[in-house]
Amino acid sequence: MKNQRKAYLFALSAVLCWSTIGSAMKLSLRYIDVIQLLLLANLVAVIVLFLILVFQHKLPLLQGLRLRDWASSAVLGLLNPFLYYVVLLMAYDLLKAQEAGTLNYIWPLVLVLLSIPMLKQKISGWSFIAIMISFSGLLVISTQGDVLGLTFSSPLGVLLAVGSAIFWALYWILNMKDPREDVSKLFLNFCFGFVYILAFYIFRGDFLIPGWEGIAGSVYLGIFEMGLTFILWLKALKYSGNTAKVSNLIFLSPFISLIIIRYTVGETILLSTVIGLLLIVFGILMQRYLRK
Repeated sequence: MKNQRKAYLFALSAVLCWSTIGSAMKLSLRYIDVIQLLLLANLVAVIVLFLILVFQHKLPLLQGLRLRDWASSAVLGLLNPFLYYVVLLMAYDLLKAQEAGTLNYIWPLVLVLLSIPMLKQKISGWSFIAIMISFSGLLVISTQGDVLGLTFSSPLGVLLAVGSAIFWALYWILNMKDPREDVSKLFLNFCFGFVYILAFYIFRGDFLIPGWEGIAGSVYLGIFEMGLTFILWLKALKYSGNTAKVSNLIFLSPFISLIIIRYTVGETILLSTVIGLLLIVFGILMQRYLRK
């Protein structure tokens, strides 16, 4: 049953949760390293998703899975949460939160570019211009406004932030091709992701116990970045009579995130970040409009 008021309520709840993630990641990394943070957050996400499956009476969906389903989750779990979050958290470790979080928002443009070879889609000349506008925003943010000088605050950090967007876009394309129910599929993906992260953690051999601040940050990310928020967003799409009405709300997230970063992390928000973000969002919205 469609209920646009409920759709907006769920969508805004998800947007507000996602808006806090940049700050949560940056603050958590002060007390815990990347792999420990991801390992604990992934474990919490697995528990949350399992409880959601129980509450929604969807556990039977995990029975009778084909070998193809297990293989699909193994690949998807490798891309997300393993590769995507390892690369993204490393970017947050090297860059300002405002830079890493904002650069990650180019993934819809990467998705369009990857759809050309992978989904055999074509783009028009105007769509290509829209993509270039967004990538010019990436350049403004990564150089902190020094576009002509091409002076990067952290070249590796920028590369990692862009790389995380590529992994997410790849995950999204492969996920769209998988017809299984969303929550049960996500649960299995995160189970495989946890195995990969745990194996990497053991192989690395650094078993230091983090402080309570790092553990608290991991729990927060596991619930509000990886687990519960995804369900809120699915609910919003389910109740909405028009998915565009709620999907465009996601672009509020990076702007709200900058405000939260300013007052929690203590970063001075650079004008170049705001200008770059506006260019990225304008290019994405232009691309969406042209595709329609």
